[in-house]
Amino acid sequence: MPVQIVLSTVFTAGVEQFLQWRYGPMGFVGLVLLTIGVKARNVTCGSLGVVVLTLLITGPSF
Repeated sequence: MPVQIVLSTVFTAGVEQFLQWRYGPMGFVGLVLLTIGVKARNVTCGSLGVVVLTLLITGPSF
């Protein structure tokens, strides 16, 4: 059990760092909205997170 928690924490921190490095603060905000929406089972908050992340990923890269 503790190994699963550590691996989950490391994976989550890695994803957060990658998004913030690649997409800046808005990537982090999108991930937070998505996570809160999933945990709270709030469709609006989760959808906003997905929209933000999708726009960042598919948007023009300068």
